[in-house]
Amino acid sequence: MNSHVMPTYARLPVCFERGEGAWLWDNNGKRHLDALSGIAVCNLGHAHPAVTAAITRQAGLLVHTSNLYRVGLQEALADTLATASGMDNVFFCNSGAEANEAAIKLARKYGHALGVDEPAIVVMESSFHGRTLATLSATGNRKIQDGFEPLVGGFERVAYDDIQAVSAITNLNVVAVLVEPVQGEGGVRIPAPDYLERLREICDQRRWLLMLDEVQTGMGRTGSLFAFQQTSILPDVVTLAKALGNGVPIGACLARGIAAETLTAGKHASTFGGNPLACAAAQAVLKTLREENLADRARILGSLIAKNLRAKFDGNPHVIEVRNKGLMIGIQLDKPCGRLVGLALEQGLLINVTAETTIRLLPPLIFTDEQAQLLVEQLAGIVNAYTYP
Repeated sequence: MNSHVMPTYARLPVCFERGEGAWLWDNNGKRHLDALSGIAVCNLGHAHPAVTAAITRQAGLLVHTSNLYRVGLQEALADTLATASGMDNVFFCNSGAEANEAAIKLARKYGHALGVDEPAIVVMESSFHGRTLATLSATGNRKIQDGFEPLVGGFERVAYDDIQAVSAITNLNVVAVLVEPVQGEGGVRIPAPDYLERLREICDQRRWLLMLDEVQTGMGRTGSLFAFQQTSILPDVVTLAKALGNGVPIGACLARGIAAETLTAGKHASTFGGNPLACAAAQAVLKTLREENLADRARILGSLIAKNLRAKFDGNPHVIEVRNKGLMIGIQLDKPCGRLVGLALEQGLLINVTAETTIRLLPPLIFTDEQAQLLVEQLAGIVNAYTYP
């Protein structure tokens, strides 16, 4: 079928028309179990009543005014996020890439205030921070950078989960570290338990900002509202998007301390960022996460799914490891396994493969026990029956 949509995605041959909870129905009426949540976006599932009500009510009142004026719902959402995170203030935008752009600009402005003419940011191999030119340059994936040179300079790259590599940096222009608490696109890579604490120590010693990209790990996905809350540290900057609006586009860059004082009037902006509609949706998301204890649910259910998958894959020589942080689950295979996505789709199951050899599961946090068991049974059957080319 011809389409006037620019072909920037290798789209699967399915078109969804409606959703409810963890289920999606395509235009042929077939039902699919969504174990991807729109890539960690719909943490509350599809058509959640609280989010639907908030969007509907706000759409009938006021959608947009611009940031030339005070936006009451934006101020209220900033208060909620600051209280929940320990941060001091929030810049609102529309996506994860924009949130990370804000963090990058903030770090550079901070560096110039320190007298650094060409501030640099430490980033990690296999990371993913977005597809704008700056966030693409920060991303540790040569494949998606290819063809977009010249890349933006000012990034010092080291191996992920390697404290010694960070300690060995001698570049005097470095002013910040940008890191994911768990690498999602990089293959659901989970660092050592003390990784963030040790990064915090280095940043404190060298007057660097510690900036956490929680675009995928935030909003309860890993078993706490923010992944860093499973450690003893507070970052200087946190970026959010994806599940913050449960599908309504909204991003946020949170800051504290000196980082919160860095971006002032005229130094950064967003036309749509933090408009009343997006903020109403995000408030409904945060309220629901809190009232239904969904971060705890993610922690418990994620461990259960991972345990049951390990049992199902016992004896399969192609399955190297099943790892998880809450409902962020990676199944590491020994060979490229992209074809599994299409095979799962045929059976009404939505999964993803990232980093070529890792099956990534990101079920909604409202997954039931029965849906979790169905996911385990279906996926194990597909993987264990798969014949590698």
